[in-house]
Amino acid sequence: MKLLFIQYKKSGDVLEGGGHGAERNLAHIRKALGEGNVEEMHIHDDTVGRSKWSYVTGMFHFFGNYFFGLTPRRVRDIVRHACDGKFDYVFIDRSIFGKIARGLKEAGYKGCIITSFQNVEKEYFKAKISPWAPWRPIVVHCADVNDRLSCRYSDKMVVLNRRDEDSFYNLYGRHADAFIPVTFRDKLGAAAFRSVALTSPKPLCIFLGSYFRANNRGIEWFVRNVYQYVEIRMRIVGKGMGRLRCAPWMKPDIEIMSDVPDLGPVFDEADIMVLPIFDGSGMKVKTCESLMHGKNIIGTREAFEGYDLDYDRVGALCNTPTEFIKAINGFATHPRPRFNAYSREIFLEKYSDDVADALFSELLS
Repeated sequence: MKLLFIQYKKSGDVLEGGGHGAERNLAHIRKALGEGNVEEMHIHDDTVGRSKWSYVTGMFHFFGNYFFGLTPRRVRDIVRHACDGKFDYVFIDRSIFGKIARGLKEAGYKGCIITSFQNVEKEYFKAKISPWAPWRPIVVHCADVNDRLSCRYSDKMVVLNRRDEDSFYNLYGRHADAFIPVTFRDKLGAAAFRSVALTSPKPLCIFLGSYFRANNRGIEWFVRNVYQYVEIRMRIVGKGMGRLRCAPWMKPDIEIMSDVPDLGPVFDEADIMVLPIFDGSGMKVKTCESLMHGKNIIGTREAFEGYDLDYDRVGALCNTPTEFIKAINGFATHPRPRFNAYSREIFLEKYSDDVADALFSELLS
């Protein structure tokens, strides 16, 4: 069985959540079908590069509902290769490329088209782009059109959680064919750092996430409404987060670390992972990674969306300033182990890549 894997691949060494999802999907598919039976194609090929002209043309094609980087010519190239290469499956990694799914069907492709829905893209881009950005309606409309096309023309649609499936059904009248949640390859194994140290009376609270509107709004909300009322050390870690140093609400004693390739030491030092996220779609990769490292997590309902766990044993579910303050002060006055064995157990049981292996094998059966 042969499969063509189509993805949008960014340059750079530090992967964001969507990049981790694509890498995860590709690795499981290769494991299920065999390395030599899976071929990759990218929305940008290596000959296109990142020239100013390709940037301009990419923006222009947004008006035709081609998500940035995709063009009518590239769709034709992908469709032609899929039809000529005798692929049994085409796996489209992200529903924002619904134009490809439609192109395959219209060209008479006879194999199985599988699309991975990482988010309800319409909601994702609403959360990502400022309401005052003049291009916001264009991007949101483009995402909406492509999600609709993906629902219509995919033979199988893979979603992360029930909430997303409910949204897809309400918006586009399509149920999911498979649920594969966010998972991580276990980087720790038997050598997992199991510190016996207790959380500090002045806990080190770490926020993990890239420079992104929903993340930035969550951090600002936390700094304005919680930070001044608790005795903590705070560290913000994530791709591009150095840009927050100039924010008028940022406090000088909050440490910011940008573009950190190895997050292991960051997790080891954390007393608590704080995840004040209120907007978005899909599942939060940062939550899964925190579980993998066996961390105490205090987060909002959005941060825990899609995760099946006991909030009190992981840390706390908090949606208001009062709830965050109470939870953090609880750690300060009643220290707990810095290594949360329950978080680690939940990861191994439900959100490690070992769990996803069976789900992908079933999807491709």
